[in-house]
Amino acid sequence: MVSRRTPASLFSIAGLTRLARRAARLADTGWVRRPAVKKVAQPRSSRMPALPPVSGLHEVTGFGTNPGGLRMLVFSPPAPPPANAPLIVVLHGCQQDAAAFARQAGWIDLATRVGCALVLPVQVAANNAGRCFNWFRPEDTKRDAGEALSIRQMVRAAQKQFGSDRRRVFIVGLSAGGAMAAAMLAAYPTVFAAGAVVAGMPVDSARSPGVALLRMGQADVHRSAHAWAHAVRGDGAEPAQWPRLSIWQGLADDTVAPRNAENLATQWTTLHGLHDPTVQEHVLPAGIRYRSWGRPDRPAVELWTLDGLGHGFPVDPRTPGQGSVGPYVLNARIGATARIAAFWGIAAAGAE
Repeated sequence: MVSRRTPASLFSIAGLTRLARRAARLADTGWVRRPAVKKVAQPRSSRMPALPPVSGLHEVTGFGTNPGGLRMLVFSPPAPPPANAPLIVVLHGCQQDAAAFARQAGWIDLATRVGCALVLPVQVAANNAGRCFNWFRPEDTKRDAGEALSIRQMVRAAQKQFGSDRRRVFIVGLSAGGAMAAAMLAAYPTVFAAGAVVAGMPVDSARSPGVALLRMGQADVHRSAHAWAHAVRGDGAEPAQWPRLSIWQGLADDTVAPRNAENLATQWTTLHGLHDPTVQEHVLPAGIRYRSWGRPDRPAVELWTLDGLGHGFPVDPRTPGQGSVGPYVLNARIGATARIAAFWGIAAAGAE
């Protein structure tokens, strides 16, 4: 296992200055968290932004022991989902409103079109000052603990409420939510069929706030593919099949270094027993590069990199149902939601 000690170079004046500048810049995104406090189940907080008027959205309480102290929102489309419909968990990024993000990123439209429910976990300020999911804290990401268990309990409650297909449960997240989505796939590989990580981090990139800040800006270039995969496998029994994964990353992202997406792809292709010779690559207009590993008709892992895109979720406002611009939801002239849904096998990609 890779050492978690802080590199000595960070203790130089220049290193500390760079880290301080980066921490100040990242404070605006909410990735810097306040000291840990005891977690309790949280009622609706007056500090939360007002929820936008999304029809079909409601809050669920009493969904479990909720050791992570999260809130649970659920979206149900106007036509109630039929039995055995898919279920999608959408994890917001730092400082984002969960419902507004789901709407702007196109997940509300997709769920309405497909006829499935959405689970929207909500982080609270008592857990993290920027309302980021605590993807870098082992006590919140390991199986049956903290925020990870809270999200698992939300999935179980939604499955019971909607009669969802247990073979078609998916999870997607942006930024800290993306890193948490990857952690959930690692912690509960038999719960989720597939996931998507947008501007997120590989599993076990960090185990403390300081290392999280470091690795966000300077991706680990020394860890081997085997070590990345071992961070997910641990010493436990492997599932019969690891979840499939769609990865999206802007190459102009100054919050999460794009190399982290490459590391995440390495981590999951290794888990699936895939290697570079199996890669399929396509270069699309507007600086969009697409790579996939595995069967061409059903890849196990795909990686989209977008030239010129900053830190955010890619949408295409020109095309109906492919999102609208909002906080950390960016016009990329390609809609990630439709393509992620197509990768999962629950909807066609739609028009360009």
